[in-house]
Amino acid sequence: MSHIVWDWNGTLLHDMGAVVEASNAAFATIGVPPITLETYRELYCFPIPKFYELLLGRQPSAREWAVLDEAFQDRYAELSPGCGLTSGVVELLAGWGAAGRSQSLLSMHEHERLLPQVRERGIEEHFLRVDGRTGPSDGTGKTGWLLRHLAALGPGVDVRRTVLIGDAADDAEAALNAGAHAVLYTGGSHTRAKLEPLGVPVVDTLAEAVALAERIVA
Repeated sequence: MSHIVWDWNGTLLHDMGAVVEASNAAFATIGVPPITLETYRELYCFPIPKFYELLLGRQPSAREWAVLDEAFQDRYAELSPGCGLTSGVVELLAGWGAAGRSQSLLSMHEHERLLPQVRERGIEEHFLRVDGRTGPSDGTGKTGWLLRHLAALGPGVDVRRTVLIGDAADDAEAALNAGAHAVLYTGGSHTRAKLEPLGVPVVDTLAEAVALAERIVA
């Protein structure tokens, strides 16, 4: 069966404004000046501590990383209820499922915070499984989480016919490491210029992403 693993932040959820504001709240805890959305998208990279290193001019200490992550999560939790789904998401999810295909959601957002956000937006029914991060964040990326997510989906999902649709470099890296495909969307955390060198298809809308995923796993 053809399967899509969806990313959440910056992909299904149109939340980049909240992400940047929450990031600036985190930066303020260690004296880093606020940045714009444009600067965020130009600098943002994985692993996330490298992103902070670009802003600080040095690697954050373990204590600083913990403070940054906590400050980000707290402010984002305040802002995220005001974020809507990316244009066309409901129709795309319904259409993919109506065609007899499956889909799931995997996010590095904390699971206990992610699940209510998905439910409140009325789309949980479209997914075989919704997984967020459990335990502390180390900012290193998505590969291990994707492997566990795919294993939990069971043998009914063929990794070779699975496409991860996301907005960031770690989405592509995780998919390729897991033996799946990736399609990257330019409306989230990375600019097109940063996505194109990754060697996977890059699109400007989620409708394009779904159409391309259909062709890839046909």
